[in-house]
Amino acid sequence: MGFNCGIVGLPNVGKSTLFNALTATAAAQAANFPFCTIEPNVGRVAVPDVRLDKIATIAGSAKIIPAQLEFVDIAGLVKGASKGEGLGNQFLANIREVDAIVHVLRCFDDSDVTHVEGSVDPLRDAEIIDTELMIADMESLEKQIENISRKAKSGDKELKAQLDFMGVVKAALDEGKPARAVDVPDPMIRTFKNLQLLTGKPVLYVCNVDEGDAATGNDYTEKVASMAARDGAQHVVICAKIESEIAQLDSAEEKQEFLTAIDLEEPGLNRIIRAGYELLNLHTYFTAGPKEARAWTMRKNAKAPEAAGCIHTDFEKGFIKAEVIAFDDFIALGGEQPCKDQGKMRQEGKEYVVRDGDVILFRFNV
Repeated sequence: MGFNCGIVGLPNVGKSTLFNALTATAAAQAANFPFCTIEPNVGRVAVPDVRLDKIATIAGSAKIIPAQLEFVDIAGLVKGASKGEGLGNQFLANIREVDAIVHVLRCFDDSDVTHVEGSVDPLRDAEIIDTELMIADMESLEKQIENISRKAKSGDKELKAQLDFMGVVKAALDEGKPARAVDVPDPMIRTFKNLQLLTGKPVLYVCNVDEGDAATGNDYTEKVASMAARDGAQHVVICAKIESEIAQLDSAEEKQEFLTAIDLEEPGLNRIIRAGYELLNLHTYFTAGPKEARAWTMRKNAKAPEAAGCIHTDFEKGFIKAEVIAFDDFIALGGEQPCKDQGKMRQEGKEYVVRDGDVILFRFNV
């Protein structure tokens, strides 16, 4: 099951530097000129989770495989992108394909790094991107409403309900509100998703600061924090340059020494990855044995067969039961067999809603 976050922002705000640090590669060219990224670059990163190491140690696993999250580096948008300015609709289409948006905002002053708008103002930059996405959404939604209107003339009640809901979304966009601000009733969740609206995607604002503000933030990041709180979004403060330097260090010890020297507890990238997980409404379950201990990514509130399908579609099709141990029990009692002996391994069926941290063995028959 793949989940991805698209990294967006104006040119020269640090998107590609951030992407390079996230993936610890030089796949995305980072350069001080607009549009240095022409095609979206894709990288997968491990989701930090200390629980996995603990499980692997107890299970005596020879291999550790963390959960992964995909990041897509999308070229810089500019004012007028919805009308084809800059590299235009090509990039709007790339954003449409991702599950969530990581919006990088420049929150540092540096006369050597050109800003496409001529000055540093993260709130203005956020508004430029949001406006372009809303304009694209309005055009897309109008076409979809026109199409459904013709079909709804047949008197189909379900189509009429969809049309009414689409009208609510359009009204929000007309008022300058993103589609994600709309309260979506349960019967319309699938309809809302199928609209594929750019502003319907959850957003994480990443404040890219200079080295001196990495630990504390600055006046720019305080403004972004207020905006995020108002809009129901999240924000993270990082220094992409520092993250890039950390990514090049070989050992965990070297990285920790570097972090300690600049008064940081962990890489900012860890916070971005965790926030991305939250944005996408995901959590983790584990499998463990002598060969490997592995973390699996799945939607929150999903049931056991869907979790089994994360491993292989055959597991979901032939699902019989799940043998489940809570993470705390697995650690406290020392693994699978002690949990069995003390009645802490549960037999769960198709209706079981998998919990974060569950250690699971699936039984299936195909």
